[in-house]
Amino acid sequence: MRFLRDLFRTNFSTLLSMGLLVAMPVVGSSSLSWLLYRNQELLQHLSPLQVGLYFLLIAFTMAFALTPTTFVALVTGFYFGWLGFPGMVVSYALAALVGYAIASVLDHGKMLTFLHHFPKADAVMRELKNDSWQLILLTRISPVLPFALMTFVLAVMRVERKRFLLASVVGMLPRSLFFYWLGTKAQDVFSAVRNPDSGSAGKILIGVLIAVSVFGLYWLFNRALNRALQNSQKNST
Repeated sequence: MRFLRDLFRTNFSTLLSMGLLVAMPVVGSSSLSWLLYRNQELLQHLSPLQVGLYFLLIAFTMAFALTPTTFVALVTGFYFGWLGFPGMVVSYALAALVGYAIASVLDHGKMLTFLHHFPKADAVMRELKNDSWQLILLTRISPVLPFALMTFVLAVMRVERKRFLLASVVGMLPRSLFFYWLGTKAQDVFSAVRNPDSGSAGKILIGVLIAVSVFGLYWLFNRALNRALQNSQKNST
């Protein structure tokens, strides 16, 4: 109880930001789905400058959790086809960097400072940072873990920025390619974002990605906990 009380007292702004990052994608995607339903030609026949502005805009909407990444992949695939895929990847990378910078400013190291008062939790966090490459890949590969929230969590952990960026892009490619492909095959954008038809093979792929993420994260946390306990025992002897 003391841990939770102190956690909320000293990290209220950080926890509030994380809560908003969970709720905002639902609100944002619902609003934009309605907008696209009413204006299905909104993103057609854009000039090169407008296309560039679109990719810049979606980078910030993803960074601020206004649009889920799967939503962006479906919409971009529908309107731009495979020629737009490199632009979407660049937008993902920019969104990750913007989200990382914002989270670092909002948290300002408060969470890690707080964990220093709890040696076991602090030790587990240090072990996870040592495995940050695997941690980032496993959080990015899952289609159900919110992009902006995971960016915030990884930034709070102070994982190395370059490794964070590279592992984020690599980890997101499998699911991004899949949902982008669904977007290119969709008959209309509203159906694509409301109920994408992934078929049996697609459902299996999504299930595999979720399973890899869940079991991989469980293994990673369990190994970090065991290492932390072993190091604690060595230091006490």
